[in-house]
Amino acid sequence: MTDRAKVILWSDYVSPYAFVAKAWAYALEADYEIELEWRPYTLDIASFQGSVEQRDPHHWRRVRYAYMDARRFANKQGLTLMGPKKIYDARAINAGMLYAQQHGVFRAYNDLAFERFWRRDLDPESVDQVTNTLVQAGAPAGFAAFLHGEGGARHDALRSEAEASGIFGVPSFVFEGEIFWGGDRVFLLRERLDEKGVPRRR
Repeated sequence: MTDRAKVILWSDYVSPYAFVAKAWAYALEADYEIELEWRPYTLDIASFQGSVEQRDPHHWRRVRYAYMDARRFANKQGLTLMGPKKIYDARAINAGMLYAQQHGVFRAYNDLAFERFWRRDLDPESVDQVTNTLVQAGAPAGFAAFLHGEGGARHDALRSEAEASGIFGVPSFVFEGEIFWGGDRVFLLRERLDEKGVPRRR
């Protein structure tokens, strides 16, 4: 292959499954000659798992299991995963991904944002806290203006693009239009990359 294969990864910092899939995504990029493009997809948690007011016992069992399941994977990686105290609007923290990419500090921000949120050390709705995280990752000041301007618009456009392409949850990997939802589907994506002749890194 002359051009590197492209894999898109839709992610959300307040998703426990996206958190534990981060290391698997890094490993995928390290193993294959691919361009891995991370994109934010801010979930509408209420529509995905039901609003707190609307959840019946069945919904609560699903929610509790989801966190228990994700915590198993987190424990295997030595990660701390503390359940959020409320349902957050993750637009600010997820737009921070775009700002970090624009300034070449994506990996540092990605690690800090995930780790701090799941330790309950970062409010994803706080523009000031997201700004501080970006600055500590190496980005310049100016995130607030970015969020209220081009960055927020880009975030919203990407969300619409994701849904139009069939994305409904995170993490979702997309290769040649095929969606692989969930970090536990990475092995299927690896099989597909091998089938397509995508070279391994040496």
